[in-house]
Amino acid sequence: MSKVITKSIKMPDGAEITIETGKLAKQADGSVVVRMGNTMLLATVVSAQDAKEDVDFLPLSVDYQEKFASAGKIPGGFLKREGRLSDHEVLISRLVDRALRPLFPDDYHADTQVMISMISHDENVMPDSLAALAASAALAVSDIPFNGPISEVRVVKNEGEYIVNPSKNIAKSSELDIIVAADKDNIMMVEGEMKEVSEADLLEAMKVAHEAIKVQCAAQIELTEEVGATEKRTYDHEKKDEALLEKMKSAIYDKLYASVAQQTADKALRSANIKAIKDEFIESLGEDHEYDGFLLSQYFKKLHKSAARNFVLEEQKRLDGREFTQIRPISCEVDYLPSAHGSAVFTRGETQSLTSCTLGTKLDEQMIDGATEEGYNKFILHYNFPGFSTGEVRPNRGPGRREVGHGNLALRALKQVLPPEEENPYTIRLVSDILESNGSSSMATVCAGSLAMMDTGVKISAPVSGIAMGMISDSETGKYAILSDILGDEDHLGDMDFKVTGTSKGITACQMDIKVDGLSYEVLETALNQAKEGRLHILNEMTQAIEEPREDFKPHVPRSHKMTIPQDMIGAVIGPGGKVIQEIQKETGATINIEEIDNKGVVSIFAIDDAAMQAALGRIKAIVAMPEVGETYDGKVKSIMPFGAFVEFMPGKDGLLHISEIKWERLENMEGILEVGEEVTVKLIGIDKKSGKFRLSRKALLPKPEKKEA
Repeated sequence: MSKVITKSIKMPDGAEITIETGKLAKQADGSVVVRMGNTMLLATVVSAQDAKEDVDFLPLSVDYQEKFASAGKIPGGFLKREGRLSDHEVLISRLVDRALRPLFPDDYHADTQVMISMISHDENVMPDSLAALAASAALAVSDIPFNGPISEVRVVKNEGEYIVNPSKNIAKSSELDIIVAADKDNIMMVEGEMKEVSEADLLEAMKVAHEAIKVQCAAQIELTEEVGATEKRTYDHEKKDEALLEKMKSAIYDKLYASVAQQTADKALRSANIKAIKDEFIESLGEDHEYDGFLLSQYFKKLHKSAARNFVLEEQKRLDGREFTQIRPISCEVDYLPSAHGSAVFTRGETQSLTSCTLGTKLDEQMIDGATEEGYNKFILHYNFPGFSTGEVRPNRGPGRREVGHGNLALRALKQVLPPEEENPYTIRLVSDILESNGSSSMATVCAGSLAMMDTGVKISAPVSGIAMGMISDSETGKYAILSDILGDEDHLGDMDFKVTGTSKGITACQMDIKVDGLSYEVLETALNQAKEGRLHILNEMTQAIEEPREDFKPHVPRSHKMTIPQDMIGAVIGPGGKVIQEIQKETGATINIEEIDNKGVVSIFAIDDAAMQAALGRIKAIVAMPEVGETYDGKVKSIMPFGAFVEFMPGKDGLLHISEIKWERLENMEGILEVGEEVTVKLIGIDKKSGKFRLSRKALLPKPEKKEA
């Protein structure tokens, strides 16, 4: 049996996190169990000893999965077992991946797999804020080369106070909710959502997060030393040919620099020019050259990246000729799709999103059935990125992790401005189809989604815009350039990808990935303020198309109405076995949903037009209306008894019309007096206090015969 080693970390609020290694999954290269409260995560890492040939990247896979048994649940569905990762699990996997990937050595190319499983769940402890800590700790106790450790924490701002790794309830009611990843020196990843907060609030939250992360990194360093994992494996995964590199540098670097300096906004033309330089160099080598083709391609990419970065820093110019703060030309159009409930086309440079908005009923809500989450979601956003958007041939096999992540960022940005739950009876689905892409299609989705909802008539509190920022820096010279509205090429060769969304009042969401060490808070502040200028410019362009939500929906948009009825009337509206409500829906064409909330019945009615809405509404109002003694009603005979007839005088309400109340004259029996189905006007003359039964009279509406004189 291996020695079990445990390290303890004290959180700012006094909570304790423990890291245990040496007990579980000992055949993995590294494994740990991280625990906070009753939440436990098992993280393992395995990396191949050798890399495959001709690989110039790290084949890293990160999978986070929540076991249903950890929360005392059995999975739904036919198979009753965990299947492919849910979107929720994919998003957490991405958070960990983005934090880990930049810290592996650039020349390490062995297949590496990180697996994180939630094996015990505590509803007061959110596991996503512990996942990266667990993954990093597993690497820390292994012999896998890794320039860590790192960790992630969640920070919220609640009632003016910044809280690290709060409970779920506190996080949900907070005005700022972000997850930050960092090592002991630098922040490398930020993602989260906010309720229109300032740039200063976001920066302060990042600082609070980093202080907590420093403590967690120190504990992992101690764990590494105690386990004896300070010595990492040796490896040699890259071919080298310094002579070829020097030959290529002297032959083509200046040409690459000159090509970049042409500053064309056409992505295809830039690519063609660069490819021509490569083809010319290969041709100059002759057919009998002995150089490795894979290595030649890698060196060419390296030289092109160096030339492009140096051009930006030395010339203070961008690849497409724009100023650093300049936004590409923007075009906005709404109501483009005549049959959609709402639509928008947002084009910025060579990036374009066609987004549709559809309003559905409560029956269209998305059901959530996970180990840690269950319930319903009535705001859905789907992001699609087909191959043709970048001029590529790519099989269409459904959304990948990138599409899930981009869609989630746009959803978090837009949900902050949705109307309150009680004012919005609709399920809202946005679909963003990216038709062209050259940088920041997720931010185009935010802008197009905001426009599409306003075109539909969804009463959002304010339009939201988004912008992607980039940075190119040189640690030796100290030079850096912050770029607004980055191109795809600038994203590839840059050191930072920083997406910010917000209204004119403040930030609603952000996502940041930093690929360079030593980025100061002053630089981040500059980037945030520059992003604000860009966001406001984009917002101004958007308002040229539509300034605010339409006053009314389009004619073909379903109508909705929500009304409250007494709790004891819910059964009357539904009827025995749902008979009444089904009949109303069949006859009017409306969709009706009834919920019991706060000891009241909440009725949501959805109809294809106003006539159907009024018909259904009238039927329900008639059912829930309270009978009043002394009022006259038009009723229908439901059944006849020897002592009188039962008359339905209101929907679902029957009263006894006693034989003595039919006429002033005395009736011996009911034969031939009334028929089932006959319409009759009656007056409600009484309600029995004990039984609640209704007493009706017909003779009270007839003139009383005069008495005959003797």
